[in-house]
Amino acid sequence: MRVIDLFAGCGGLSLGFQQAGFDIVAAFENWQPAIDVYQANFKHTIHNIDLSNVSDCSIFTQYEPDIMIGGPPCQDFSSAGKRNENNGRGDLTISFAKIIGKVRPRWFVMENVDRIIATEKLKIAKRLFYEVGYGLTEAVLNASFCGVPQIRKRFFLVGLLDAEDHFLEYELNKRQSKIPMTVYDYLGNRIDTEFYYRHPRSYARRGIFSIHEPSPTIRGVNRPIPKGYKKHKGDLVDDLSNVRPLTTKERSLIQTFPENFEWIGCKTEQEQLIGNAVPVNLAKFVGDCIENYLKTERHTHSVNTKVMLFC
Repeated sequence: MRVIDLFAGCGGLSLGFQQAGFDIVAAFENWQPAIDVYQANFKHTIHNIDLSNVSDCSIFTQYEPDIMIGGPPCQDFSSAGKRNENNGRGDLTISFAKIIGKVRPRWFVMENVDRIIATEKLKIAKRLFYEVGYGLTEAVLNASFCGVPQIRKRFFLVGLLDAEDHFLEYELNKRQSKIPMTVYDYLGNRIDTEFYYRHPRSYARRGIFSIHEPSPTIRGVNRPIPKGYKKHKGDLVDDLSNVRPLTTKERSLIQTFPENFEWIGCKTEQEQLIGNAVPVNLAKFVGDCIENYLKTERHTHSVNTKVMLFC
């Protein structure tokens, strides 16, 4: 199936769907640091284009996509932001819906933070999808149950033309693991410390974590332990002498980017790109669910055709 990625960022969604066997034919993004990293890691074209107000959709239809995927910027919905869905970036969710409505690929996948569920923007987007004939499956997935060593909850909305709602729920539910994946489960001894520091949003939260648990959400900032850090009651170690923050590379590995993925640009840009990315294995998980649904659909069609011919 031919796929194009809108709001592609550094390519987490693209790479996950590519690993699931899909053919990524083009991507779209308008932040140059993200484009530079994407171009360094993929062979297909990435267009530098503002997707907030696209009037001519021939730039998409020329690729004849079977599926369009994308994660519209989520800062207006995120717990890390001011959570005002009318600050402007929330409108990109509506832009995504309008583009899908004009192109009408058979499938689409939209990814965002879980807080989008309570927004008016999502209600508007879903109405636009329904108006052009999509059945919808929506789910909040915890990445640690989907092959990612990280507690990261993300919202996925999957659309399929002329389908009933909830069509993909069975696949999404049955493929999840029973227990969360830890950093050690995924990386073994590739991180040379048992305990590491993740800078909390406030000191009401702990900052010390073990590799024998899932990582907390990888964010766009990566800071050293501040001088005079006061141990939180939830921290897992008393002696901080061997505790350090994760490196940029280690954070990318926890986001399940492969070892050979090339990160370019300044450190601040790299950290932001990694923190904003969709974990590759989470995207692959969703892609695998779609692929298995398609296999079941093809098998059912084949059986029904044989029955018709036999009759």
